[in-house]
Amino acid sequence: MQRNQCKTNGVEISYLDSAPDDAARPAVLLLHGFPDSAEMWTAQIIALHAAGYRVLAPDARGYGQSQLTTRVEDSALEQIVADLCGLLDALDIESAHVAGHDWGAVFAWGMAAQQPKRVRRLVALSVGHPLAYTQAGIEQKLRAWYAVGFLVPGLAERLLPVGNWRLLRSGFTGHPTPDAVRDQMARPGRLTAALNVYRANAPLLMRHGLPSVQADTLGIYSTGDAFLTARQMRDSHRFVRGQWRYEQLPGGHWMPLSQPDRISELLLEHFSA
Repeated sequence: MQRNQCKTNGVEISYLDSAPDDAARPAVLLLHGFPDSAEMWTAQIIALHAAGYRVLAPDARGYGQSQLTTRVEDSALEQIVADLCGLLDALDIESAHVAGHDWGAVFAWGMAAQQPKRVRRLVALSVGHPLAYTQAGIEQKLRAWYAVGFLVPGLAERLLPVGNWRLLRSGFTGHPTPDAVRDQMARPGRLTAALNVYRANAPLLMRHGLPSVQADTLGIYSTGDAFLTARQMRDSHRFVRGQWRYEQLPGGHWMPLSQPDRISELLLEHFSA
């Protein structure tokens, strides 16, 4: 597994590549969410590579080792989809299987909706189709209370680092690797860049959503997710024109980290179907 850099869409994108010298392998694109980086997919990269895939896991712009971005509009869905397509173009990859977790799932839905020829099969972990999310009722709105604070410039930047990032370590979030996230987000400008994903996209997606997707899609939800309801994932079938499959697992929000073997199995089943 190598970490490489690619200049695309005006920014430097850092990405993990499991087989940079083997273009014959079918490609898989793994997309992280907030507040993570490409390393969250390490177990899945190893498993998928062993099964014959070339696995690409980019750090989203502003995250990890990718270029720091400063404006809210830099983190718009359209920009991130353009980054992903530009990465595939730079590597001469016409299409890929795509999986995303958290905001990475939103980016995956967006890529499948806006660039359907680039997405072979789709996996959404935790977050369902944006229209299913916005129509999931009062329980989902209540679970997303924290996002209101994330939308206010400067507020989350002041609150999240309090007490050595106490909220990140709390039972509410249950993040499996809080120290790694703290170290990443404590770098100058990185927390704001990460939060700008909410500020650029949440209001627009709430109002306008996304078109339906053509790709065969697997939605994976975890019953212990503090932020999301099962309904917003289950109802995503209404916005999938290809085949739809729903899997429900025990445990919390960060399934690729807390249940690496099971997530790897589900990805392999779906991509090889």
